[in-house]
Amino acid sequence: MNAIRSGLFFVLFVLGIMAYATVIVTLWPITSLTQRRRLACSWAQYNRRILALCCGLRDRFIGQERLPPPPYVILCKHQSAWETVTLHAQFPIFVLVLKKSLLYIPFFGWALKATGQIVIDRQREIEALRTLQEQSKRQCAEGTSILIFPEGTRVAAGEVGHYHAGGILMAMSAGVPIVPVAHNAGTFWARRSFVKKPGEIQVRIGQPIPTQGLDKTARKQLLQQVQASIEGMMAEIDADSAAPQNPPSSIPVEGQTLAK
Repeated sequence: MNAIRSGLFFVLFVLGIMAYATVIVTLWPITSLTQRRRLACSWAQYNRRILALCCGLRDRFIGQERLPPPPYVILCKHQSAWETVTLHAQFPIFVLVLKKSLLYIPFFGWALKATGQIVIDRQREIEALRTLQEQSKRQCAEGTSILIFPEGTRVAAGEVGHYHAGGILMAMSAGVPIVPVAHNAGTFWARRSFVKKPGEIQVRIGQPIPTQGLDKTARKQLLQQVQASIEGMMAEIDADSAAPQNPPSSIPVEGQTLAK
């Protein structure tokens, strides 16, 4: 049944990409960048709805009140495709840092270009770092936040990838706070998996970490602080998910017991 429901989601997901991308690209010449990015946020909300409808997969956010005023750099756990196609619906407008190869995907890649996402070539590390710093200054100066995955690539649920300093350098270059984000999407939508499991993805937003006024010598310490924050929240999510649920209270009625 999960496979059938996942198949229905896939069909609606692809149709959504084609529809939203067509609208965004068609309106490109007559709309502002902000308007096109708002359309991308609407697409992310659409994805959340069809995930809930088709797969019974919902999400719960904890700590949104901790978000500072934009702009900031979001450093997010990367376990699944879920975070790349839904998070725009839950945060103020931001741009993603993505690998260059995604631009070549029909419709999806066109929309990425039309909405001004930050694209890097992972094969050219020095050039990529320079691009990240330049783009962070420009985007943040315009009031736009940035999301980057510090582990670089998706890691399986329960695993910890190697944390890279690119996001730290972006935040320091722009002088904006870092917002650490953890979630357990990989438990329900695993990397390279077609089948989605029903359940509730828990997303936790950590305390913002200031970077303004810090020099490059603080980079290593900031990276350790970010990793500790994200992995600490992951431990909290795992503990919360493993906690036994309270059984429903019962009311006796005419010799029978009915659960509230």
